[in-house]
This record gives sequence, C-alpha cells and structure tokens, in this order.
Amino acid sequence: ETVWWSVYEIGQRLTDRFDNLDGTATDDGHPRVFIAGDACHTHSPKAGQGMNVSMGDSFNLGWKLISVLQGRSEPGLLRSYSAERQDVAQALIDFDQEWARVISQRDEDVDGDGASGGDTPTFQKYFVEHGRYTAGVSVRYKPSRLTGDATWQELATGFEIGMRFHSAPVIRLADAKPLSLGHVVDADARWRLFVFADAAAPLAGDNLLAGLSAFLTDDPASPVQRHTPPGDDIDSVIDVRAVLQQGFRDVNITDLPAMLRPTKGALGLVDYEKAFCADLQAGQDIFDIRGINRDTGCMVIVRPDQYVAHILPLDAHAELAAFFAGVLLPQVQTTSPAGQTV
Repeated sequence: ETVWWSVYEIGQRLTDRFDNLDGTATDDGHPRVFIAGDACHTHSPKAGQGMNVSMGDSFNLGWKLISVLQGRSEPGLLRSYSAERQDVAQALIDFDQEWARVISQRDEDVDGDGASGGDTPTFQKYFVEHGRYTAGVSVRYKPSRLTGDATWQELATGFEIGMRFHSAPVIRLADAKPLSLGHVVDADARWRLFVFADAAAPLAGDNLLAGLSAFLTDDPASPVQRHTPPGDDIDSVIDVRAVLQQGFRDVNITDLPAMLRPTKGALGLVDYEKAFCADLQAGQDIFDIRGINRDTGCMVIVRPDQYVAHILPLDAHAELAAFFAGVLLPQVQTTSPAGQTV
C-alpha cells in the first residue's frame, strides 16, 4: 500500500538584494538588515552548493561587519555585501538550471545523436568539467573599492585578481619548516600583504623589498602606520609577510628589515614567522608555480575573506596607500610634507 507519494519540483529563486536597501541611485546611508544563504537563493540540492554558497555569503558579510563594528572601516563598506554576492548567487542559479537539465536527461537526449557519449555518463563528465565551481574556487569578484583592476596582473599570473588566493609551498626562513603559504594565515578579519621579493639580494642597495619595508615602517603615508590603532600590534590590521627567491640557507633572518621581524605583545617578543623562502630543493618554487615576475617581484593584497584584492609593483607605494585608504579608516593623525593634517 502506498501511504504517500509526491513529485519533487525543482525551483530556482533569487532575491533582488541581500540587504534592506532598495538599490536605487538615491540610496544613501548603509544597510542595517542582511539575509544570507537560502533566504537569498534557492535551487536544487543536486550539486551540494546550498551550504557552500551560504558559507561564502556569511564569510563575505562577517569580515565586513567586524571591520565596521571595530571602527576599521566606515559603514558604507556594508553596501558591498549585496553587490558582490548577488552576482555569485546569479551564477549559482544559472549553474543549477543547467545541472538540473543534465542530470534529469538520458545521455542520448543530451548528446542528440542517440549515442551514450562513451563509457562515462554525461552528468559525470559535466560534474568533472565544472569541478572548480562545485569546489567553490571559481568565484570572481568584479573591480570595485575592494578589488583592483588588472593593470599589473602580469606580475603574478597565478594569483588572479578577484579570485581566491591559491596557496603554494614555501619554506619558513626562521626554522626551515616546509609550509603552504595560504595556511599560515587565519580567518581573523585582517588584511594580508604578501610581498614577493625582487631578484636582488635582500641586503643589496637597490633591493625593492628594502625600499617597501622602509616605506611601510617610517613613512606617514604608510597604510600600516595610518590604519593601525595606537598601541595595537603592527600587524593587527594589515599583516605583512614576505617570500624571498633565495634558499633559506642563503639568508640570515636578522638581516631582514624590521617590518619582517616585528616586536609584538606585552613583552615585545619578536615574531619570526613573517619571512619565507622559495622551496628550491623540492622543485616547487612558488615564483614558478604562481607565475611571479622574478626581476621585479610584486605585492599581492589579500582580503580578509582570502580573495586577491590587488597586485602592485613593489615600488607602487602611493597606489598601495590609496587602495587601503579606500577601504580602511585612518586611526592616527599624520602630517603631510605640506604641513597639512591628514
């Protein structure tokens, strides 16, 4: 006896916005109510993307709320949540519509010629082809105040601006420990500035790494100096780390700039975990793996949600300061060369 039966009907739905603003040109202020996950987008469960995309929504919103509530950024930053995640949700619905069509049809229906398409079912081939999407690493954010343009993308072709920061093997200089660069940072709402050194020796007079470190440490326009609250550790807002081209045996960590050996905490202990070297012995040189320009090096700015925000040359000090000025609030008053308080 059949007690109960039903037909599951797939429905794809997408909300107009992820917050309480109406999205018109006359909008002012900032949103105060947010929705995420299934409240924004519903679809079939067949590719397991409901939870994945929902966690992406929450991660995107979470670090922005922290930044605003702790006074690091102005409340207008919260408007970017709906703007960024709306496109992601639309891509999810588009993918789900196609996926639902593939999985509900026979191979011959999809191929159109009555053939099965080989030994591999069509839905399996489609799943493999879209593996990056289902793994959650294909999201690309558009240029905005949080994501730069591709002007200097060629300096690090393996770190695509707007996409998730892809890790690679490195050797920690202080103790020669093999690590994965992306695993040395936590999801703690801090910005990351990964500095990939140029080819010159770390102590050479024309070393771009040394010039950048001096700017970050001493210049009033330095985003590290400008946006770090007085009394906080120097890396409490922007965490600077460097990767050298030389092997770990060829560099003395005490010769590195102070920015890469900061003193922190109540006891002023030295943080020795800021500098890394390419893994030359294992044949996994991060400069080769991620297509980093060896002659000039580069800076890779990584958002708190671990997406690549921008790529800049090592000597683009003004551009670096301008990028962070568009996202973070100044925490200290400084005086410009013209005598103006900024």
